[in-house]
Amino acid sequence: MKFISAAFLATLSTAAAFAPSVQPRASTSLNVLLPKQTGQSALDPAVISKYDALSFPADKIMAEYVWVDADGNTRSKTRTLTPDKAEAVENLPKWNFDGSSTNQAPGDDSEVILKPQAIFTDPFRPRSDGLKNILVMCDTYTPAGEPLPTNTRAIAAAAFEGHEDEEIWFGMEQEFTLFNLDEKTPLGWPQGGMPSRPQGPYYCSVGPENSFGRHVTDAMYKACLYAGINISGTNGEVMPGQQEYQVGPCVGIDAGDQLMMSRYILQRVCEDFQVYCTLHPKPITEGDWNGAGMHTNVSTKAMREEGGLDIIKKAIYKLGAKHAEHIAVYGTGNELRLTGKHETASIDQFSFGVANRGASVRIGRDTEAEGKGYFEDRRPSSNCDPYLVSGKIMSTIMEDVDAPVIEGLNREEA
Repeated sequence: MKFISAAFLATLSTAAAFAPSVQPRASTSLNVLLPKQTGQSALDPAVISKYDALSFPADKIMAEYVWVDADGNTRSKTRTLTPDKAEAVENLPKWNFDGSSTNQAPGDDSEVILKPQAIFTDPFRPRSDGLKNILVMCDTYTPAGEPLPTNTRAIAAAAFEGHEDEEIWFGMEQEFTLFNLDEKTPLGWPQGGMPSRPQGPYYCSVGPENSFGRHVTDAMYKACLYAGINISGTNGEVMPGQQEYQVGPCVGIDAGDQLMMSRYILQRVCEDFQVYCTLHPKPITEGDWNGAGMHTNVSTKAMREEGGLDIIKKAIYKLGAKHAEHIAVYGTGNELRLTGKHETASIDQFSFGVANRGASVRIGRDTEAEGKGYFEDRRPSSNCDPYLVSGKIMSTIMEDVDAPVIEGLNREEA
């Protein structure tokens, strides 16, 4: 199944949804590029297909080692392994990279060790011989075995350790904004200007005048499913050019692994479609436009059982008592988004409410009616670190303390 190649070819017939169409030039060389226009691959699909058609050796697979750099972005490099290595993460060898090139090590001692933590099927290098090429989510260590300061996965793992019986579920709603390659013009926006219509018609929309980026999101969706990521849905968001997908429910540290790998896949898909993707929580600050978040849904085993609503409220009180600590790890630029407007609460004041999207934490109407379920922390920004967010929530709600009761916002304040 040549998924990505099919996506390349599909973009040639659907590129008008993003930019004026251009006809591909016949080419037998990778040096001949098509114009870099939003909505289509930079390289001639006929050339790409020629190399995609090559068969893989039966005794070798390609493993893409993915890690998080000092700025929270994903990076990767590829190596050849034997197929048996892909059967379990414990079989995979450690690797290394030049940390001085990612701001994770000094130049005079630059080796950083990659430790494999999770395996996914590679959607960009599919094969038809019953084997699979793989994506490997790794975290980072010094040669002496110490986690790097930027290894937030290790921080989260420590928060989850000893709480396995809680069976904590996370569902993360990743919003993102797609731009043309100028990195200034969101998809669907006039160059140098703003849409003529305000927010309203774009959310979960259809039609060329409303929906911008559907092909990108659909390709990412299918790639994540193929990879084995527990992606549960997608939708167009409130601001034109903004999209969302959801990952989960995932248990414990797996939520961070899956969300981070999904971001890697998203960026790889955007390479193919030649669009720029940003996770900035407020990419457009002028005008009346929503920001972008990563709402995080949380449920422990006790919250899903009878009497769970009381457990949820106690957890929320603890989150409120440590509001400032959570905001500190919930993403950069979040003060531009959490203003009390555009379906957000103020960054300076903690609140919760039932079905209230203007609160810091929301309890769903179904959870209230059933007396059990989950809560939604609406504070994390779209560029937050999912390891830090999930680990911080876990450590806070597991504390054996009685936090002050917080009155929920009533419906008139919703």
